[in-house]
Amino acid sequence: MLRPRTIAPLGLALALAACAPVGSGSGGASDSPGTSSTGQAPSPAASSTPVAATSSSATSAGFDITAFDVPAGSHPHDVAPATDGGVWYTGQHVGTLGHLDPATGTIRETPLGPGSSPHGVIVGPDGAPWITDGGQNAIIRVDPVTADAKVFPLPADRPNANLNTAAFDGDGILWFTGQSGIYGRLDPGTGTVDVFDDPDGRGPYGMTATPDGDVWYASLAGSHIAVIDSITGGVSIVEPPTPEQGARRIWSDSKGRLWVAEWNAGQVGLHDPDTGDWREWKLPGARPQAYAVYVDDRDIVWLTDFGANAIVRFDPDTEAFDPIELPSPDAAVRQLLGRPGELWGAGSAVDKVFLVTES
Repeated sequence: MLRPRTIAPLGLALALAACAPVGSGSGGASDSPGTSSTGQAPSPAASSTPVAATSSSATSAGFDITAFDVPAGSHPHDVAPATDGGVWYTGQHVGTLGHLDPATGTIRETPLGPGSSPHGVIVGPDGAPWITDGGQNAIIRVDPVTADAKVFPLPADRPNANLNTAAFDGDGILWFTGQSGIYGRLDPGTGTVDVFDDPDGRGPYGMTATPDGDVWYASLAGSHIAVIDSITGGVSIVEPPTPEQGARRIWSDSKGRLWVAEWNAGQVGLHDPDTGDWREWKLPGARPQAYAVYVDDRDIVWLTDFGANAIVRFDPDTEAFDPIELPSPDAAVRQLLGRPGELWGAGSAVDKVFLVTES
């Protein structure tokens, strides 16, 4: 149900000038916002020498699964299909952004800077990967051609945000979540970063934008979802029917309806903002744990289930689940993204990137 309250923003803004120290209060816009990850801009040579990924294939429930090995210890967390046909992934434990070419198996990695621990990656309207980096407490844009990295730090009085996920709104503004209890926005044109407090504290995690450009996020610890007012930065909180369900990730379908992975409840929820209606379905199995959710171009819903070590396909028309067992035990696929005909996920516990296609 919708809690009838819109929360006024409790944030502060910081204009970031390129290669300049963080100022007090707010500053002016910059023609070249952001700083490099190391104090100097990485060149293409800063990327590691390309390596060839080994791959293996399996079939499950009528789906083909190809597993690409990434460098050992990477702990790939999130993935995002690249505009060149490749796939980006975050190497959370080694502070890199990886690029996999599935046609050749070639992997190249870009170091993101000292202390980097990247969580999420999405491809922006500019075709570049944008990263939420919890280690550097910053948003990072990597040029897909030159590997140049621009770092947009959060304000100094907003440390340890535990940055998670990002999404672009209809005006090209990047929004992001931090599980320590914040959400925020970055204007790529000026470098201005605003940070706001979630009204219920800790928990903001997954984030999505609807076809109309509205931005929603899910709060794992807060067990709610919220829609952001892009003008004021305030939020309106919406509570799923199941108490303490653990709303972890969220994704919009083509109609602007919100699909929610409910981690604690082992359910997938559906919220229609136009009507306020909710529906929830329990995933199959004895102890499901719904982590990731993604809706493809056909409005088919995909989830990951830690309890079953599976990727789960859900057809909203038939309300049927199709679990797809992963070939690696305890793979820990924490996020899904795709493009027509392809579903991608990262096996964080097994250093693999998975491609799922229909047989």
